[in-house]
Amino acid sequence: MPVRIDDTDRKILAALQRDASRSLDDIAAEVGSSKTPVWNRIRKLRAAGVIGQTTVILDAEALGFDACFFVLIRTSEHDADWQQRFLKALKSRPEVQEAHRLAGDIDYILKVRVANARAYDTFYQALISEVKVHNVTALLSMEEIKSTVALPL
Repeated sequence: MPVRIDDTDRKILAALQRDASRSLDDIAAEVGSSKTPVWNRIRKLRAAGVIGQTTVILDAEALGFDACFFVLIRTSEHDADWQQRFLKALKSRPEVQEAHRLAGDIDYILKVRVANARAYDTFYQALISEVKVHNVTALLSMEEIKSTVALPL
């Protein structure tokens, strides 16, 4: 059963999405409440699964990960064994930032962050040595125009 979220909860969630490292006092002041009720609401939202893990967003290019590839995968394999091996291969590779199973002509799309084209090729060769795929198309992102994990509350 979905959790009920009121306007105050939405304000708290929006504040946390902007910067979860802010103090409870700052968030409470922003949403027009005091610290204890805000903390209790955050705990309730965590317990309900609305708030997941808290992390930081790193600058990929500052850390030498200059290339972002979107990898389109088509496969002729759809049995449970292949899917299990494919998911295991993806989850074991830190280069894969996102993986989605799609409807339509393409079966999967991956977001892969690596240092350069040579590093992508190393990733690609390792992946196809573990699982059989019918077709792989890699698209190099020339410029990241917008990237966010924030939901439109």
